[in-house]
Amino acid sequence: MKNMYVIPLLYRISSMKDGVSITRLHHAFQTVITKHKVLRTALCIDSNGNITQHCLDANIILDDHMKSHGLTVITRHNDDHSHMTEMVKGILNQSDLFDLSKGRVIRFHILRHYHQSQDNLSCENDDLLTVNDHILISIHHAMFDGASTSIFLRDLSLAYQYDHSLFVNDNLLNYIDYSVYEHIMDMSLSREFWHSQLERYNIECSLSLPVDRRRSSTNQQRSGLASTAEIIFDDEIYASFLHYASSHHLTLFQLGLSIFYVFLFKLSHGETDLCISSINANRYRSELVNMIGMFVSTLPYRVELDPHWSFDEVVKHVREKCLLVLEHSHYPLQHILADLHLTQSNVSFLETMFDFITISQEVDDLCLNGVYLEQVSLTQLYEVAKFDFSLNFIYNPSLDDNQLCCSFVCSSNLFDKTTVAIISQRFHHVLEQLFSMNSNIKQTDFNVSSITKFSLILPEEVYEMEEVVFCRQLNIMNEGMYIFNVFKKIVVLKHGEIFG
Repeated sequence: MKNMYVIPLLYRISSMKDGVSITRLHHAFQTVITKHKVLRTALCIDSNGNITQHCLDANIILDDHMKSHGLTVITRHNDDHSHMTEMVKGILNQSDLFDLSKGRVIRFHILRHYHQSQDNLSCENDDLLTVNDHILISIHHAMFDGASTSIFLRDLSLAYQYDHSLFVNDNLLNYIDYSVYEHIMDMSLSREFWHSQLERYNIECSLSLPVDRRRSSTNQQRSGLASTAEIIFDDEIYASFLHYASSHHLTLFQLGLSIFYVFLFKLSHGETDLCISSINANRYRSELVNMIGMFVSTLPYRVELDPHWSFDEVVKHVREKCLLVLEHSHYPLQHILADLHLTQSNVSFLETMFDFITISQEVDDLCLNGVYLEQVSLTQLYEVAKFDFSLNFIYNPSLDDNQLCCSFVCSSNLFDKTTVAIISQRFHHVLEQLFSMNSNIKQTDFNVSSITKFSLILPEEVYEMEEVVFCRQLNIMNEGMYIFNVFKKIVVLKHGEIFG
């Protein structure tokens, strides 16, 4: 996968009013780049190996070279959905999609639906997009984060609607100003905090996860290919999840993270010192709220669990930890690693990731002068594994159903799809033990019971063992060895003990 760090936004014209003009859209695109300097910022490496950045002059976007790499129109002759899918994947995997050294960090592709009648269209009509035409916007993650999406779409909509330059307040901070400011901040307290957080942690020791293969010692690079599995919360679990968070004064992030820690504790056979990564928006100043840029920080979240704790006690501990991390979230990851004399290549907590994304309706909407464009999900089309093992919660309260879901996104270099599917089933089983009143699920009062009481053994696996022990399955040749293997698997899942 050539572009692991692309943020793709795909929109389909689902209804028409006066049409969408390609020329006007191109002008709006250039107007947004003129306003937001980060979208015309070049990144280079100097002779000392340091990354430097400089803004290109706004007039550069008007020359022919920039135009040729700004907006591209492609005509689709095939209506088949799979053809459309392959076309988008091909664009996103182009080796020359971006060139950071030249400030080429954003691309527009218009995927036009071909009609035979277009052969006789006038030049004026040929400039208009119609229903089922698509707009693909590709932005490099080095200059853009999730919170930037709504800012970008708002300004693109305004620039298209009024067809003139956007107001720029020269007195406001720019993204580069923020970078300079970050270098002169007094971060001594945060430096001490992060040193204390990772003190005595074996930072090079990876979690013991059920991988199908180890990464080669000669090739530590991820291919980016992902093995994924999704869990959609049913109404009962969804309602119980929200109620628990509300009644315990938790954010949904804190509750999801607590569940993930307990799951990792069980999955790793009782590992209590757990350190993973998570994402923080890092827009800690009011001036940064409406600025496009890459502010998101990846930070270590370490907890030392006591196996005798109840789930309520785990939640309380995680909540306190999250509040402390938030207070010092502006301290860059590269500084945390440098203080410990480490590089990203040998840090285990960067292998496991947790994220909780709340989707606002405003983020999804794109309106171009009364023409509403529907966002097309690219999750299944372009799922990239940036980490070895990650769990992503997605909460969309605006939906009528399936408002809360989560997905495991794991590196195919380490995990087969079948393994990830089973892992997701075990995680769902933990959710049921916490939040479901299903009579088929063994209920335990985790307000007081130890987290060791959580079980990763699936109901069908229990049934399988009972069938063997009590019913003598006829298709098993060596019944004694079969019982031993099933029992061994269950003991490992339940107690983390390996024998035999």
